[in-house]
Amino acid sequence: MSMSAASNNRLTCIGSGHKPPNLHRWGPGVRDVYALHYIARGKGVLETNNQRYPLQAGDSFVIFPEREVYYYPDLQDPWEYVWIEFKGEEALRLLSMTLFAPASPVVAESPADLSPFFYMLEHAPSRPDYETQRAEGHLRLLLSYYLEYYPQEAPGAPANYVERAKEYIGQHYWRTDLSVSDVADAVNIERSYLFRMFKQATGMSVSAYLINFRIRRACELLESSGLSVKSVACSAGYKDPLYFSKIFKRATSHTPSEYMTLHRKIGALPE
Repeated sequence: MSMSAASNNRLTCIGSGHKPPNLHRWGPGVRDVYALHYIARGKGVLETNNQRYPLQAGDSFVIFPEREVYYYPDLQDPWEYVWIEFKGEEALRLLSMTLFAPASPVVAESPADLSPFFYMLEHAPSRPDYETQRAEGHLRLLLSYYLEYYPQEAPGAPANYVERAKEYIGQHYWRTDLSVSDVADAVNIERSYLFRMFKQATGMSVSAYLINFRIRRACELLESSGLSVKSVACSAGYKDPLYFSKIFKRATSHTPSEYMTLHRKIGALPE
């Protein structure tokens, strides 16, 4: 491979910076490099591909080479953002592993503040060679967070994560300390990404599904087990019987005692 070809393949940081809140806008125009932007605070708009993308703090967008873009701040709450420009065929390969694409250049609601990683890259091109190598390492570190938070999953993988999460809840619902983070850790996925997939697949959040599962289990026990309300609460994953009663009534319109009495009377009726 020639030195020129190797240079074209290599992930290279071109420049980076910070734009404080003001009315600066750019475009319409095109770039010949990749430009990744992260909104630290405020709001703005990106226009590209005949689409308009309202953006806010925590969102990110990529300008792809030779794609016409126009972006500008919200007049009432102008954004503050950090940015990095980079190039190389390796850049396209890494971005293709995330949800970023020329037809969908925006990702929303980063679960963590990514702006410090952009500051690591400021003035990278003017540094000595060893600092340039470090800048490339910092750029890879930054992109690794986008790979973690916004992975481009293979077809069918999101549904698999959802099924694994439901299975884990079915096996561990009785734990009074079970949290959504526990479920996400068990299926080895970032919490906010699991939330989005789960909501899309089931129509409810992970926490709502857990409550629903626990209430269904409590109903089964109240109907047939003969356990006290306190024991049913514990068996369904609730440490506090009073809190359990409140959640149960909200879900069924009956207190646990009322539900137990009602269903035992129904069960005692002759056929």
